[in-house]
Amino acid sequence: MADQDEAKKLSHILEGTREAAEEREAERLAKSLKFQYANLTKFASQTQALQLINEEEARAALCAPFNVQQKKVFLACKNPALEATKNVIDSLKQRGYEVEIFVVSSKSLETLWKGYKFITGRKKEITGGLEIDANRLAELSSEIKNIAILKEKIDKFDSPYISQIFEIIIAGALTMDASDVHIEPEESGVRLRYRLDGVLQDIVDLSEHYYRSILSRIKLLGGMKINIHTAPQDGRFTIKTKDLEIEVRVSIIPSAYGETVVMRLLDPRRIQLDLKELGFREDDLAIIEEQVARPNGLILNTGPTGSGKTTTLYAFLRRIYQPGIKIITIEDPIEYHLEGITQTQVNPTRDYTFANGLRSILRQDPDVILVGEIRDNETAEIAMHAALTGHLVLSTLHTNDACGTIPRLLDMKVQPAILAPALNLAIAQRLVRKLCVHCREKVEATAEQAEKIRKVIERLPDRVKKPTLGKQITFYKSKGCELCNGTGYKGRIAIAELLVVDREIQDLINRGDRIPTANEIKDLAIKKGMTTMEDDAILKILDGITSLSEAENVLGKLL
Repeated sequence: MADQDEAKKLSHILEGTREAAEEREAERLAKSLKFQYANLTKFASQTQALQLINEEEARAALCAPFNVQQKKVFLACKNPALEATKNVIDSLKQRGYEVEIFVVSSKSLETLWKGYKFITGRKKEITGGLEIDANRLAELSSEIKNIAILKEKIDKFDSPYISQIFEIIIAGALTMDASDVHIEPEESGVRLRYRLDGVLQDIVDLSEHYYRSILSRIKLLGGMKINIHTAPQDGRFTIKTKDLEIEVRVSIIPSAYGETVVMRLLDPRRIQLDLKELGFREDDLAIIEEQVARPNGLILNTGPTGSGKTTTLYAFLRRIYQPGIKIITIEDPIEYHLEGITQTQVNPTRDYTFANGLRSILRQDPDVILVGEIRDNETAEIAMHAALTGHLVLSTLHTNDACGTIPRLLDMKVQPAILAPALNLAIAQRLVRKLCVHCREKVEATAEQAEKIRKVIERLPDRVKKPTLGKQITFYKSKGCELCNGTGYKGRIAIAELLVVDREIQDLINRGDRIPTANEIKDLAIKKGMTTMEDDAILKILDGITSLSEAENVLGKLL
């Protein structure tokens, strides 16, 4: 017993000695960095102060706000020179706080962090928020007219506040309507790229210092682990301006020369387009309006990733929505939030799959259902049954064209007797870049091209408004100017085809001897007045909306 007491006494002495040594080390560091030192091992943090930084962020940056007086924050730091700590300090300053820094020991920080458990009703923050002053954003937007100016602005940046260069990068992306921001470390440097109108454009090479600081900043904002460098991480944060909130979905993966970052900017303004602005012709719009007005049935939108399927379906929902209708979605993930619509997200860890989620949704008495994607037989069959029992169902499917929808679903073992009456409309679409109206150039079609164009126009159904073709057929090509960053294009538009499932198409599905091929369905549909994506592309080329080269890059050889 005496031995145990002696051991405890010795352990206590050693622990006290270690803590005293740590306090002396913290005091020496404070003196060398010309900051104040404080022993806060007996101090109780202000709840109000702790709420300025979420717990995960505080622990990652080895700091804690322990007092706040109006707009002055007292911040305890293990080492104020750490990049993550600098980012926290910078963030507080950007929010208008004066920051007074104290160097403390690990013991002091542990004491302060204990205060987080006393914050009642505190919700753990999964995502952060980046507030950009409206005036600052307007100022940056007016300055950043093109890639060349943005590059110059970043190259000449010399402020000690790293958040400011991050603001410039974000403001540049918003001004140029970039969908994604890529930060890619390579052997020779760190490349910053924007995806503009579906194409990646080089912006500037970042210094290693800026890259490390921006990476830490992104991780803090996105609720990711700052000290993890060898595993993929996903996060999310919100860019807040005066009258706009833009969600940013972040993906970080380890690569040969560092961590590669991709930020997807989910700007809600992108889904505010009506159906005509998306690129559908007047005659196709009439078909769509008729189909979305039906009380039941299935409408499928097909195409590869990034072809605008979700944007189109959201436009359908906005067209359908009215107070007397209940609309529920199941998505993976929810990219844009729609007012007045119940949106749910797939969560496989909780067994909330598309199939199980769809079953649950049907018990919620919906009128309209949006299923993010049909991936398997189970989801497909539930969607079909829902369409047959008084619900309008919208969804997406991965096929090459509209006519490929039917054999694809039959390959998934959907019964023809269910598919035929359930499917109302199949849409296939791609996105092509629109020609810059300020610099596009006229070009004359060759004799061979002119002949092919005339044949296409001649076989178009009567519902299509046909262009008047002269002796010499002309269209436009891209050139490039300052307003379009030298690309020759500005914005994107949909190229689409619509397959309406009428009685004859239903009979083809139900014939029973074998699964009809996409070509068989296509031949019948064209006879009945369907226009293909290739037809739509040629019409848009003749209208000067896009170029032949751009359409062929997306669809393959046309002329």
